Amino acid sequence: MNIRKADPADARELSEILNEIIAIGGTTALETPLSPEELADWFITGEWPLICHVAESNSGLAGFQPLSLYGNPPKGWADIATFARQNPKIPGVGTALFAATLAVAKERNIEFINATIRADNAGGLAYYEKMGFRTYNTIEKVPLKDGTLVDKIQKQYEVQKGRSDL
Repeated sequence: MNIRKADPADARELSEILNEIIAIGGTTALETPLSPEELADWFITGEWPLICHVAESNSGLAGFQPLSLYGNPPKGWADIATFARQNPKIPGVGTALFAATLAVAKERNIEFINATIRADNAGGLAYYEKMGFRTYNTIEKVPLKDGTLVDKIQKQYEVQKGRSDL
């Protein structure tokens, strides 16, 4: 697997990955599909992205991980999201992406990385725990488009302390 910086030319394939995840439901806070242009703006070239890495496998792009200043986080903080192809699933995508993202966070003197995960996203919660993120806040009863209320768990990663086993 090859990890590299995302390019706007990747946006179509990345939007297919993201939109499949949205269609399946239950794991991302995003509920409306994004066009390739919207995806590029949100995660690659727009006002908020610091970096977006993609994981390439023999069968194409396997996933992506943006690090951004979306939502105007406190000084020294950045926000992370992770999206991996659902079909076929390729083991190790998230771990490989995070190693590259963490290196950029260190270079840019980011102190903390925030991940906000739906409480009903068991896989996402487990992934971020495995990467060394720890819960620091719960946002209760956030309404989805259909009116369903879900909690959102906020996890932080302390960049300079990090984990030595990644």
